[in-house]
Amino acid sequence: MRAHVRADVGGPRTGGRDPRTGGYRRFARTREDAGLREWFAGEAERRGLDLTTDRAGNQWAWWGAPDVRPGLAIGSHLDSVPDGGAFDGPLGVVSAFAALDALRDRRFAPGRPIAVVHFGDEEGARFGVACAGSRIITGALDADRARGLTDADGLSMAEAMVKAGQDPARLGHDEEALRRVATFVELHVEQGRALADLDAPVGVGSAIWPHGRWRFELPGEANHAGTTGLADRHDPMLAFASVVLAARVAALRYDALATCGKVRVEPNGVNAIPSRVTGWLDARGADTDRVRAVVAEFADLVAGHGGVVSEESWTELTTFEPELTGRIATLLGDAPVLGTGAGHDAGVLSAAGVPTAMLFVRNPTGISHSPAEHAERADCRAGVTALAAVVQELAR
Repeated sequence: MRAHVRADVGGPRTGGRDPRTGGYRRFARTREDAGLREWFAGEAERRGLDLTTDRAGNQWAWWGAPDVRPGLAIGSHLDSVPDGGAFDGPLGVVSAFAALDALRDRRFAPGRPIAVVHFGDEEGARFGVACAGSRIITGALDADRARGLTDADGLSMAEAMVKAGQDPARLGHDEEALRRVATFVELHVEQGRALADLDAPVGVGSAIWPHGRWRFELPGEANHAGTTGLADRHDPMLAFASVVLAARVAALRYDALATCGKVRVEPNGVNAIPSRVTGWLDARGADTDRVRAVVAEFADLVAGHGGVVSEESWTELTTFEPELTGRIATLLGDAPVLGTGAGHDAGVLSAAGVPTAMLFVRNPTGISHSPAEHAERADCRAGVTALAAVVQELAR
């Protein structure tokens, strides 16, 4: 990678890192997000690329004219989960710029336009819907619903956009942006250790498991922790503990995955019995029916406690185009082909009919969404080399 790509191995130096944990907090429509967008725009300008922004605010840095002939897009996202790692997302964007540099160094003359893309709000850490940037432009997320999504402080996405100097009225399905993309290839650090077990630096994605997010509300009655007898309490935290354990049991029974990783307690006082608990369920697995069975059992139990469950997002099984996947795997010397339980913008674009492929870079820890997420520098370089080879093949 050229030295002028001002970045860590896994991401641009634009803030959002917690010195206590080493993790990143880069959420949509925040000061950190603005810094990331500025960094991306600077890298595009440094290379003489034409920067455009679609109706969801995703950034596209074009080499060539996509309105004359649809092109090849490469890239990923720059936002993070709370205390996320350095590689999830940023590795794909940095590698895309580096692959472009490598091709230009060898004086490659593309036969079609090439774009480096930065999809916004992929993790959904602030407003709750993953891959919001790609979902909005493909129409998978309705613009009115997107504008109404709220963060933990009750601020809507529309309000956050105004504070960030963006126009919420512009949000919407963007056929013009999609027409410019003939193929999309996303490079991503592997969020598991399949490549480490196979001793392979780079792999090719085959499919993304079905997955979704559900919000659940459990009502209670606020009262004093020191004066209210146990028999007189209506404590929703007990219901919360019960449904979290039940989700785990159901996931084991149906060979799926279920996680309750976010909770909000009201009024959130040490000496107060809660009046309400709001939680979120993440469920996914290789089989749609099994995932849905987990959620159905979970919803029944929540209802039994007087609560309600609402679906915030759902993505069906996404199988990347087999011919394209096989072609890339062969190009890369019969690279391993593997599926993933993690969602990506690539899955959203693929579901919208855009021919899409993914490359994965080995993660020796097998850990992701954590500061322990890692990729060796040599493997990152191997990812850039692989991505450059793919671009050269697909953009001839």
